[in-house]
Amino acid sequence: MLDHLTGRAGAKSVPITPVTAAGLKRWLKTQRAAPRKWVEGIRFAAKPGQHTLIPGADGAPGRVLLGVEDAPDIWSYGGLPKALPRGTYRLDAPLEGEAASRAALGWALGGYAFARYKTQPEPAKLVWPVGADRAAVERAAAAVFLVRDLINTPAGDMGPAELAAAAEAVAQAHGAKLKVIVGDDLLKAKYPMVHAVGRASVRAPRLIDLRWGTAGPLIALVGKGVCFDSGGLDLKSASNMLLMKKDMGGAAHILALAQMIMAAALPLRLRMLVPAVENSVAGNAYHPLDVIRTRKGLTVEIGNTDAEGRLILCDALAEAAGEKPDLIVDCATLTGAARVALGPELPALFCNDDATAEALLRHGRAQDDAFWRLPLHKPYRRMLDSKVADLNNVSESSFAGSITAALFLNEFVEPEIPWIHLDMMAWNATARPGRPEGGEAQGLRALYALIAEKATAGSA
Repeated sequence: MLDHLTGRAGAKSVPITPVTAAGLKRWLKTQRAAPRKWVEGIRFAAKPGQHTLIPGADGAPGRVLLGVEDAPDIWSYGGLPKALPRGTYRLDAPLEGEAASRAALGWALGGYAFARYKTQPEPAKLVWPVGADRAAVERAAAAVFLVRDLINTPAGDMGPAELAAAAEAVAQAHGAKLKVIVGDDLLKAKYPMVHAVGRASVRAPRLIDLRWGTAGPLIALVGKGVCFDSGGLDLKSASNMLLMKKDMGGAAHILALAQMIMAAALPLRLRMLVPAVENSVAGNAYHPLDVIRTRKGLTVEIGNTDAEGRLILCDALAEAAGEKPDLIVDCATLTGAARVALGPELPALFCNDDATAEALLRHGRAQDDAFWRLPLHKPYRRMLDSKVADLNNVSESSFAGSITAALFLNEFVEPEIPWIHLDMMAWNATARPGRPEGGEAQGLRALYALIAEKATAGSA
């Protein structure tokens, strides 16, 4: 998979020298006049991610000078695989500890390209840095690539059946058990919301249920799998529908997280639930002001058919909570309000347990995989009140949209169960080093670190 990282340095591999802005002058003092004049002449400042090719004696690239952060860095390396000429490169000095793994991961993520429909140029190759944890880097890169590939695939080729097939491939690779409930069988199995949202599509809705592991804490993962969202009868405009192939981004994250957990053989029990639907328009579509009874038994008045993600999640969360897991994590491309508040790069974190939230924020900082916590402000629950049902799926107010969506989901998780809800964009609108335009994994590495910590503590 990571063919742009190699174990062979070769005689012609070009050295890469990482240098901080503060260390650039010290490095220049150790160099001969020619490379020193080159670097000074182009006014190279060693800003993180900035690089320059220093010519060799034969005119070919002799060295790459790369600006990096003071702390162990990921993203400065991410721009190199596609920016450098084809060939093989190596770090010319060993990095300390985690820095080697971060450099390798940045290079790996920077070499990604979505190549299903178009042949992509071959990126430059890097010799594995000495000291890098290859297994960990490969797990993380494979998971990010899975998220990106699933989200980038057009909805015509990534419907509920194809999402279930992706889960089947992951399950088979790791010896997990997979059960898929399809179409009208969802009603028999008491997943009425999943059925209601997805029944108008010719591509039948389904509930994807993966189990793995026999000992350790029970971790439940739930992902929003709306493979395309037209808005239903509350139809979206064309511009708002354009990126709705990414509305299964939460499911992509959860599947990739499950893959990381299983590949690392973490000592835990895993349950993954993905309700997979298309929210379409047809004569049998659910209507505004319909009242639907959920799996938990609560009734919901449909204030807007375009707030469908929380509807399918509520059935899956109720099922996950029924087993009293040690942690529930759900991921969803749920609200535009979260993007207005935090922008596209920062997922909104909601959590009913302060210790769990602080632990995840700590891992986010350590992994350069950040979140921002927003409150489950209970007084706003009144915004979801309905005169004819237990609650409405939307608020009549335009305020606090991401909070009211989280409070809706909170109704389906018992307060004693630690629960994390991530409201994410799952998309890069513009390219940055290591993060090309298109589908993106957000918070994935931090979530894995939290769960690994919990699994290790549980097995101690």
